[in-house]
Amino acid sequence: MQCVTAFINKQALIDNIKVIKAKVPNSKIIAVVKANAYGHGLIAVADALKERVDAYAVSRISEAMELRRHGIEKQPIVLLEGFYNDEDLAYISKFNLFTAVHDVEQVEAIERAKLSKPIHAWLKIDVGMHRLGSHDKAEIFRLKERLEKSENVIKPIGLISHLSVADTPSHVEYNKEQIAFFNEIAKDFDGDKCLANSAGICRWPESHTQWVRPGIIMYGISPFDDADAKSLGLKPVMTLKSRILAIHKIKKGDKVGYGAYYVADKDTTIGIVATGYGDGYPRSAPNGTPVLVNGRIVPTAGHVCMDMLFVDLGENATDKVGDEVVLWGDGLPVEKIASLCNTIPYELTCHIMPRVNVEFS
Repeated sequence: MQCVTAFINKQALIDNIKVIKAKVPNSKIIAVVKANAYGHGLIAVADALKERVDAYAVSRISEAMELRRHGIEKQPIVLLEGFYNDEDLAYISKFNLFTAVHDVEQVEAIERAKLSKPIHAWLKIDVGMHRLGSHDKAEIFRLKERLEKSENVIKPIGLISHLSVADTPSHVEYNKEQIAFFNEIAKDFDGDKCLANSAGICRWPESHTQWVRPGIIMYGISPFDDADAKSLGLKPVMTLKSRILAIHKIKKGDKVGYGAYYVADKDTTIGIVATGYGDGYPRSAPNGTPVLVNGRIVPTAGHVCMDMLFVDLGENATDKVGDEVVLWGDGLPVEKIASLCNTIPYELTCHIMPRVNVEFS
């Protein structure tokens, strides 16, 4: 019996891209596939989108090289964090990668590099995240000038940044400030610009530039707390499933699992599901976290174990060993599970472990 499987629906992925394109008809699409495509499978996702997006974005040069080795030969690949050492620049040049440049040390590395051909560089600025890039206008334009003077850089250079509160309705004014700052700097850049993330694509048309970079919405997951994926026209791409491993009848007052975390308030039936935090299901899931068994919602009961979890099937349950269990995805949004675990859906999908079987359809 196959235990835990992440089913990846390529057609849902393609349909989500169509929804995104309808929101940004005048922009090119950079598909964000970092962190193994948010746990959905880097190569399979990139291959499914090859004729449907204009570029890809990753965090690490190792991810970019994997894409190049597996058939993504011509489309631009953007290194969102830039590069980490001087040696990376030779690969960036050879394999035609686009790199963010966010500090003077990176500029200096580009200036002293001996490259076979110049590279594509997008200056990364800080519009309010305070993570990478400068927020100081004078510093931004000093870096811009140095990049423009370097023979190792293709001109014109691009401009890129990241919105920090586009997904937070209470920060309307701060978001407007970030977009305004980016647009003010962008007036002096002739190269391509990229600002909008998933939340910006959905709710902030002012942030739409020549390029946009959908991440979480591509995978059919909402970036917002106040709107689900369905309301955005999106379909879940990943459905995580397992099966019932064992079934036990218990009495009112019986204690279930480590630490007696669950105490039965009535006679009931406990199902043991073959999944746990060793597969990527969060141990922080509280009693009552929903799962789907034979088309109905049932609650978890007790602490999630490394390889198993408990569900309360009900006193008169007719479920059997081997029956399918949906942990999240089609019919049970991952956003709901993440909220109950006090985390975000990004973390859940990214934490799918290597032993989990992955099937693409």
